[in-house]
Amino acid sequence: MRSKPAIWSWFLAALMLLGGLLRLLDLDDPPLDFQPSRQMRNLLVARAIYYSLNPASTLGERELTSTFARAVGQYEPPIIESLVALTYFVSGGETIAAARLWQTLFWLAAGAALFDLARRAISPWAGLIALAYYLVLPFSVQASRSFQPDPVMTSAFLAGLYFLYRWSEEQTWKWTILAGSLLGLATLVKIVIAFLAGAAAIALVWFTLERDFWRSKQVWCKAGLMILPSMIYYIFLNRERSTEYFFAWTVTLIRLITSTDFYSKWLAFIGSWFGLTIIFLSLVGIFLAPARLRWSLISLWLGYLLYGLTLPFQMYTHSYYHVQLIPVVALGLAAALNPVMEKVLTLGRMERAGFLAVILVVIGYQAWVARSVLVAEDFRHEPAFWEELGQAIPPQGNVIGLTQDYGFRMMYWGWRKVNLWPLSTDLREAHGGSTDAAKIFADLTVNKDYFLVTAFGQLEKQPGLKDILEGYPIAAQGDGYVLYDLKP
Repeated sequence: MRSKPAIWSWFLAALMLLGGLLRLLDLDDPPLDFQPSRQMRNLLVARAIYYSLNPASTLGERELTSTFARAVGQYEPPIIESLVALTYFVSGGETIAAARLWQTLFWLAAGAALFDLARRAISPWAGLIALAYYLVLPFSVQASRSFQPDPVMTSAFLAGLYFLYRWSEEQTWKWTILAGSLLGLATLVKIVIAFLAGAAAIALVWFTLERDFWRSKQVWCKAGLMILPSMIYYIFLNRERSTEYFFAWTVTLIRLITSTDFYSKWLAFIGSWFGLTIIFLSLVGIFLAPARLRWSLISLWLGYLLYGLTLPFQMYTHSYYHVQLIPVVALGLAAALNPVMEKVLTLGRMERAGFLAVILVVIGYQAWVARSVLVAEDFRHEPAFWEELGQAIPPQGNVIGLTQDYGFRMMYWGWRKVNLWPLSTDLREAHGGSTDAAKIFADLTVNKDYFLVTAFGQLEKQPGLKDILEGYPIAAQGDGYVLYDLKP
């Protein structure tokens, strides 16, 4: 296990191959295994872009898909959706495999940057530790291949962090432009990464130049590349949506941070995805890391803390809001375990072989868990169900529904849009939503012809609604759905 490139490069190649294969399992299964509402939303946006590009699509198809895309809302620019739509156009049709292939490619490329950053800062073996965690963690496998902006955001952020680190080492224009462009792209893809990207940039600029930072043209160039794209989109072009998001998720929920329960929920939540022992070990790694990496890690954790205090509700309810923490934990873990690797390198051949066997078992077990999660459920029956349901609803009927994923499955596979009955959720309780079922029913069913129920678990959580619906005749019923007739 001596640190020769010819040795560790084989481990590097094996890890990259394993990481890629894991993410390409069940490639054509509908994207309902992880954050289905977010993935279905992106499928609808990508479809609308694809139909607008495809000269074979009819005017009616373009208008309908555009209507669906507008209905799902748009907070971030449709970057990954556009890339997937272009892939549809080139390949000749829609397939979920396109999104998973692109996300996997981006994640692996960023993984190479993570390895080289840890290799430069610590050692090649530390780089392999970081890469193994980054690629094989079951949460990483699920989240990084999902069709949403977060994997692209994290990949661009990690690549930008690598170039920022290289700039700190050499202060050349090449690294300046690459770091600023990638971090700017990450922030454009999804603005929430600004907390970590900005914190890392400030820390490394100060570490490198100290008080003379303001004299550096490279610093101002980097700042412009990082800030301007997202500023133009989120503040000037999309101000209304950005303001709506800020007030809905920050201003109205900021009171949550005053409760100790919030912090215990936050820690327990990320512990369920990353492992609390691993998180604490990663934090220990801050103090064992070389100075440049140490200050990078401190800034990243502080940025993550500020991020969590700004969006408190998501910190213990939305797993994908923590995807960007994966490389941060991986770097700290590499720094913490590097002394162990250095000790192992001094041991005899038998001891080193035993240590390697244990490491392979750990990686193999985590890979098997990740694989098992992906293949545990098969969603290939879903498209046919929603297609049948879309045909069962009378064409001119105005429908309100208690249905999955904000009605996105119905729109995507059933080609029908339904008005949404509010779900019983933690968010609704946090906002103090009304529970007067009769009043809500009277308000929301005005001019509605039918009430669709496919989310029966939600119906059981709302007994008032269930009692009301039992007074209406059933217009259609099948395995997995009931359509109530609301017409007088």
